[in-house]
Amino acid sequence: MSNRLSSSFATPALVTFVTAGDGDTAANLDALVTGGADVIELGMPFTDPMADGPAIQQANIRSLGKGTTTADIFATAAAFRQRHSDIPLVLMGYANPMVRRGPEWFAEECAKAGVDGVICVDIPPEEDDALGPALRAKGIAPIRLATPTTDAKRLPQVLEGSDGFVYYVSVAGITGKQQAGTASIADAVARLKASTDLPVAVGFGVRTPEQAAAIAEVADGVVVGSALVELVGEHGDSAPEHLRKLTAALAEAVHSARKDTT
Repeated sequence: MSNRLSSSFATPALVTFVTAGDGDTAANLDALVTGGADVIELGMPFTDPMADGPAIQQANIRSLGKGTTTADIFATAAAFRQRHSDIPLVLMGYANPMVRRGPEWFAEECAKAGVDGVICVDIPPEEDDALGPALRAKGIAPIRLATPTTDAKRLPQVLEGSDGFVYYVSVAGITGKQQAGTASIADAVARLKASTDLPVAVGFGVRTPEQAAAIAEVADGVVVGSALVELVGEHGDSAPEHLRKLTAALAEAVHSARKDTT
């Protein structure tokens, strides 16, 4: 696994998400870095984003309407890596664009572009052979999702073969405005950390610095997506400065969350 990703969770990390091909993607990514994001997820637009709420669905529609291709996404990733040698970059999306040319092809393209990890929403751990071995062979972290419905019997299978970090989906639903209570998140993170040495990052429904700070007190990372994607939808090519400001506020909240604790 890339040292960039493994070293990003030494203190609570801010993980941010935008969709490739939505707005000025290069400028959007640069704004996230300038704002203080520790890890960046770049969404691969797909026609049926079943885990995503309206904001990211609309971002996918905007991106695909512009004709964004998988080749474009890898070009964006490679250019990002040239500009930002130290910031981990994770591709997040769905199986079809990742495996249609073969998992080895996808893993090779990830490696060439400097991608550190991949989150594939709709390949369950039981079907790891569809993509996991190809990613691991190239040093790309397969990042798995755990949810409130992942029980003790299934959790070991979710964790086996996962790398980089565990993405805890804090609500049983789609991305967007709903958010789990801090107490339930703390319990879930504790359960996960009792079963793995991987960092645990919590996402889905995190929108404000206050929410992010509360989660950062108990988790290794906080993932923010829809709130940022909405800014791109609202401001278009003028979004980068808005993204930078929100990212800076989120980063300050996350990075400061444990300063007064022992």
